[in-house]
Amino acid sequence: QTRIISMQKGGDVKAVFERLARAIKAVQDSVKEKSGKDFLFDEKYGYIHSCPTNLGTGMRASVHIDLPGWTAEGLGALKQRCEELKLQPRGTRGESGGQTGVTFDISNKHRLGYSEVELVQCMIDGVNTLFQEDLELQKKHGL
Repeated sequence: QTRIISMQKGGDVKAVFERLARAIKAVQDSVKEKSGKDFLFDEKYGYIHSCPTNLGTGMRASVHIDLPGWTAEGLGALKQRCEELKLQPRGTRGESGGQTGVTFDISNKHRLGYSEVELVQCMIDGVNTLFQEDLELQKKHGL
């Protein structure tokens, strides 16, 4: 199992995704050249690997974003809204690191049954929605 991560500051998700695609291709080509074997891929299920929570594409696209309005509204409300948007909120210290301040790591919830492009677009659309809603929640809570 290999994990390849592409990150950068700012909001240029397209550049991050394109760099990730190039990195995956470079690793895949190198593995194939040296071993003669390719990554295991199934047309229906995507890339096959050992982590069952990432069955499918294995693509987790995320953004760190400040959400003071949602923080004031409560973590339960944010989790419920993220569920509706097919997103997953995490703290910025990783899966089990907890949330600090008003900054959240927001990512696509699903991995199976969607293409990488669909998952990244879902994350982008959902984060844009959360941001707009956060502005209204900031007004509601006097922030």
